[in-house]
Amino acid sequence: MEPGRFFASSTVLVVAGKGGVGKTVTAATLAVAAARTGLDVLFVEVAGRSASAPYFGVDEITYRERVVQRAGSDRGEIRARSLTPDDALVEWLADHGFGRLARRMARTGILEIVATATPGIKDLLVLGKVKQLAGPDGTDADLVVVDAPAAGHALSFLRAPAQLARTATSGTIHRQAVEALELLTDPRRTRVTLVTIPEETPVNELVETAFALEETVGVALTPVVVNAVAPPADELSTDPAADPASAAVDETVVDDLATVAAFRRRRRALHEGQLRRLADRLPLEQILLPAVPGAAVDPTAVEALADVVLAGVAALPDHAT
Repeated sequence: MEPGRFFASSTVLVVAGKGGVGKTVTAATLAVAAARTGLDVLFVEVAGRSASAPYFGVDEITYRERVVQRAGSDRGEIRARSLTPDDALVEWLADHGFGRLARRMARTGILEIVATATPGIKDLLVLGKVKQLAGPDGTDADLVVVDAPAAGHALSFLRAPAQLARTATSGTIHRQAVEALELLTDPRRTRVTLVTIPEETPVNELVETAFALEETVGVALTPVVVNAVAPPADELSTDPAADPASAAVDETVVDDLATVAAFRRRRRALHEGQLRRLADRLPLEQILLPAVPGAAVDPTAVEALADVVLAGVAALPDHAT
């Protein structure tokens, strides 16, 4: 599949996954990959942690939109911002003529009471802002990449509009919920990318989340991104001790190399088994990303991961959107 067509298939791409599977770095990588197809991208964090800032080489990402990667001859611009329910509610009230009241509510803590009075209202506020940003009067970006909350909160985050549309049968909340639900369920406007690692529990949770989202929300799912996949071990099939060159190497070193090679072969076999299990349980294409060496992921590593994503997308069949 042509990568530019893949990333232009919708105006919003929500990235979700269990905590610890590399969801945020995957979201940043997808934003960079999309920009490299020529699209202008708005990256949106919804957890308010500014966790993605190091991936773009900036100190922090706040509610105020900022450029984190400038456009070039071969890529679009990436801008980023963080969305929190409190900021979204303050802005919504200000847009409706209650700016002074909203600021006072935020200072006194009443805002938190109002926002938590109705289950799901915080998620709806954020999704409402995403809807605005992706609309004709919002950002001029070609694609909005949303780094969704981790773990089970991602499911409740995406379910909130449907639940509130049923709970509030009329009024402002009902209207906002219906509009957010329309955004999520239109595949030309929104798709969801689920992220996992090739281990049993994360794979199980991803499969459960995928079916729950399709059944209760009706979102369109992209190919799954599987992080930290061990590299093929074909080059490790030869016993180091059988190599004639090993005669000139200390026996302890040869034994250590054999141990490492055996470990890598077992690791690859384990991952291949989980990838097959995921494919059997969930009929979606897979994009595989390698583990990143070192303790921290920097912009250089994200660029390298974007190379892998673009190659993986190019290898997808044309129907995998």
